[in-house]
Amino acid sequence: MLHERLSDCPVPRKFIGVKRSAGILLYRRGPAGLEVLLAHPGGPFWARRDEGAWTIPKGAIDEGEEPFAAALREFREETGSAIDGPARELAPVRQRGGKVVHAWAIEGDLDASAIRSCLFEMAQFPEIDRAQWFMLDEARRRILPAQAAFLDELARRLD
Repeated sequence: MLHERLSDCPVPRKFIGVKRSAGILLYRRGPAGLEVLLAHPGGPFWARRDEGAWTIPKGAIDEGEEPFAAALREFREETGSAIDGPARELAPVRQRGGKVVHAWAIEGDLDASAIRSCLFEMAQFPEIDRAQWFMLDEARRRILPAQAAFLDELARRLD
């Protein structure tokens, strides 16, 4: 399995010392085509933002933690659901602020309306306030611009 292989892989030198996070791009094949699950960040800063604000469920990689383990942990914390299954490692992306996001695509399903996110410390806001399935074209409009590369790579790999 992928998570066993990752423990043998060092972090690429270009990412050492850079703020990193890891997440899961959950996808499913619906009647109309490929859909991906995106999460809308919680808290007042994001409350009125929509297009270009959504993200894959992700979060910080703890010191000494394997990125794939962090991705699974963050998915569980942010959605309230554990995910399992074959994972496809996607190429990392660097967001505008410099953070590098590592992602794995996993095929699966969950009820987006039933997510239960952990709260973050600031004033007890949920890390994400909702999740939703999107067709790829709509997902490209909704996701943070740097993370659109994950969608493009997933589409290429599934063709």
